[in-house]
Amino acid sequence: MYESFYGLREKPFSLTPDPAFLYPTRSQLMALTLLEYGLANHAGFSLVTGEVGSGKTTLIRHWLNQLDKSAVVGLITNTNRSFGKLLQWVCVAFGLEHKGKDDAALYETFVEFLVSQYGRGRRVTLIVDEAQNLDLAMLEELRVLSNINADKHLVLQTFLVGQPELRETLKQPALRQFAQRISVDYHLPVLSLIEAYHYVRHRLQVAGGNADLIRGDAIHAAHAAAGGVPRLINQLCDTALVYAFAEQLPCVEAPLMNQVIADRQRGGLWTVAPANAPATAVAQESAPFATL
Repeated sequence: MYESFYGLREKPFSLTPDPAFLYPTRSQLMALTLLEYGLANHAGFSLVTGEVGSGKTTLIRHWLNQLDKSAVVGLITNTNRSFGKLLQWVCVAFGLEHKGKDDAALYETFVEFLVSQYGRGRRVTLIVDEAQNLDLAMLEELRVLSNINADKHLVLQTFLVGQPELRETLKQPALRQFAQRISVDYHLPVLSLIEAYHYVRHRLQVAGGNADLIRGDAIHAAHAAAGGVPRLINQLCDTALVYAFAEQLPCVEAPLMNQVIADRQRGGLWTVAPANAPATAVAQESAPFATL
């Protein structure tokens, strides 16, 4: 709608996870380093959590694009508490035959797959996105699968990605053995004000536009309203560009962004900023935005 008017090749603030738009903050780089470390050092379980909309899926997809061909990856994204036995979905993730098989047959199929891949020198990596939806029984299934070895070597590595509630689940006494097997553990924070400024400019440039299309004071307002959550910042910036286009404005400044925020809040569907929003960072880093 507004892309051609502002010289953009594509929408810069789409809500669909796109690795091409990943802005490598210090936290993102740390998470990527730990994921790579976990894979290289044959960690049984690795854990990455973050608030809703903090960019976890985008991060994981970027990481997947960097993996070499020796990794055989299975991705489970549609977790929910009613989708039945986890092992069936694990087999689906790796393209293994599962229809009409009972639990024992599924387990045998998966073990044969792991051993065959190990024999070819390939590492099998299972990624479970939205893992906060897994219940105790499903997590226990994952722990049991991690016990499969070949020649005393680990043949399955599992990466759990989810919201903070996953950590609360893993703290339960029943999952003590599971928690002790997590070698890599990182929580992805929301964006600070300075990070949000560079994040917005980065996305505009990746989309082929002018980095100054959304002014610094407008980014400041969006960051405060969104609590630093990237997805919410995207929503505000995208809507602000629509408003600016409707008024044929050359850029988005603070008054327009504040109008967008007020309209979203008035609608009653605006997500309240998370409790860990970087209020301190906003106070400390607001000065550089005065002249932007």
